[in-house]
Amino acid sequence: MEWMWAPEHELARQVLQRGVAAVFLVAFLSTFNQFPALLGERGLSPTPAFLRRVTFRQAPSIFHWHYSDRMLRLVCLVGALAAASVVVGLPQMGPPWVPLLVFLLMWTLYLSIVNVGQTFYGFGWESLLLEAGFIVAFLGSNEVPPPLPIIVLCWWLVFRLEFGAGMIKMRGGSEWRDLTALMYHHETQPMPGPLSRFAHLMPRWFHKSEVLGSHFAQLIVPWFLFAALIPHPVAQIASSVAAVIIIGTQGWLVLTGNFAWLNWLSIVLAFSAIADFPWLVKAATALDAWVPGWILPERGGASMFGVADEHAWFAIVVLVASAFLVVLSWRPLLNLFSRNQLMNASFNRYHLVNAYGAFGTVTKERYEIVIEGTRAPTPDRGWREYEFKGKPGDPTRVPRQFAPYHLRLDWLMWFLALGRQERWFSVLLIRLLEGDKGGAPDAAAQPL
Repeated sequence: MEWMWAPEHELARQVLQRGVAAVFLVAFLSTFNQFPALLGERGLSPTPAFLRRVTFRQAPSIFHWHYSDRMLRLVCLVGALAAASVVVGLPQMGPPWVPLLVFLLMWTLYLSIVNVGQTFYGFGWESLLLEAGFIVAFLGSNEVPPPLPIIVLCWWLVFRLEFGAGMIKMRGGSEWRDLTALMYHHETQPMPGPLSRFAHLMPRWFHKSEVLGSHFAQLIVPWFLFAALIPHPVAQIASSVAAVIIIGTQGWLVLTGNFAWLNWLSIVLAFSAIADFPWLVKAATALDAWVPGWILPERGGASMFGVADEHAWFAIVVLVASAFLVVLSWRPLLNLFSRNQLMNASFNRYHLVNAYGAFGTVTKERYEIVIEGTRAPTPDRGWREYEFKGKPGDPTRVPRQFAPYHLRLDWLMWFLALGRQERWFSVLLIRLLEGDKGGAPDAAAQPL
């Protein structure tokens, strides 16, 4: 079964495991800070009330057995500790089942959160993290080479992420086809960053070049990720170059906006197509003198040449998991080429093998809902605006960089301004009137 191992992707495995775990760490910390105010016992959309309306079969979650804000925070702390252990490389030092169980623990805990998160966890990058975490769980430890089926499934995930987004744009607003979309997007995006204004003020030809580059990176480049399956050095280089292009375009999105961990996780996943070229291995080896072995594994060890009989079971587990994910890929594959393509959709309640995409249309004007308050509602008392941390407010204030941290309330305020009706907004106003400091999300404005 030598065919199923990919020792030339050892560095990619290290990036995948640690990168996905780092995003899990951010996600659990974000949930720890925001969930109780948004969805807790006295939240804007209380989880206990939601759990009374749905069954475990409809939304699998450990919180069906019990929910409390204290338990939620405990779940986040356990998940964050598990993620941190992978970031520093501790589970990877043991047998293959150790990182497998650690990642499945993170996946189970975060799935339990997302499935009760309602509107506040309805973002595509929540499903992306869950799918990535489940796939990466089967990459094994430093005792075995990276399994090729899992590396290929990472390519398949990046393909759906990029190609799906590209097809959504081509089927969406005419601004993507006439190359004018990015003349507006940097200004009207949900949460601009500190460099968004700089990007917005670039000349017209630059914005058209951005759109052309986006179409190239999303519609053409992803196909070359699979070139590495051809046993030829040129094919390996083509796959790695495709990954570098995707990483570059995602890096530009990191610099010009705040899209939570979407772009950061895309960069990590794209690294799965970069092979261990000699210069990369040499650079990594040079770090060995400065970095402890428990952080970076020793290259060229026994795990690079074969799999011991004692780990044959892991090969079987990898093949079974890969077959399971291939079966689930049928509907997402059809969706990519469907005239009625779905965007950011999960075809199962476990958020595995999902459909992705964003900004099929670009708004050309920016609307903001402004919340104001006063200590005494009389004509002679001034009204003061509640300033959100991430949502644009005061035009003289430079937007801050928050990504990969996710300010969920700020993001949903953008959707609210587009005309979406949400019951949680009425509850938010009530909480502000009550001066409920203890229940204010960390994304919300400071009380008067």
